[in-house]
Amino acid sequence: MTRISLTVDGAKVSDDVEPRLLLVQYLRERLGKTGTVIGCDTSNCGACTVHLDGTSVKSCNVLAVQADGAEVTTIEGLAQNGELHPVQEAFRECHGLQCGFCTPGMIMQSVDLLNNNPKPTEEEIRLGLEGNLCRCTGYHNIVRAVQHASGQSEEAHA
Repeated sequence: MTRISLTVDGAKVSDDVEPRLLLVQYLRERLGKTGTVIGCDTSNCGACTVHLDGTSVKSCNVLAVQADGAEVTTIEGLAQNGELHPVQEAFRECHGLQCGFCTPGMIMQSVDLLNNNPKPTEEEIRLGLEGNLCRCTGYHNIVRAVQHASGQSEEAHA
């Protein structure tokens, strides 16, 4: 067992973990952060995307011990004081989801994208979301939601 200490959604946690435990398993099974979805276990789908020290990572591709000393933000940690994060709100307003399985990862990746590029073009949004798969939509409303969150959509100007 290896002792790790990290901050998850603003709360400091410390645990003994097996060195081979994946971050996604730690978040879900030990901390109850079930919004971080296990979609593929091969880092192909992006449903498990979280922020590790402010950068999006696929948590099925990171060991919990690699997050030692880090700050992790999950989809549960985006909302503040009962208010949805602007990207969460944009996904809701623009119907950027269908079944919702990929939504946490899509939102986490979108937040990272907008943190690095506050006014992305449609092409930059599509490239920025590459690696996060949605099996239900044609991505149109997901792209629209990111545009809306960035203040670039028609709805944002109404």
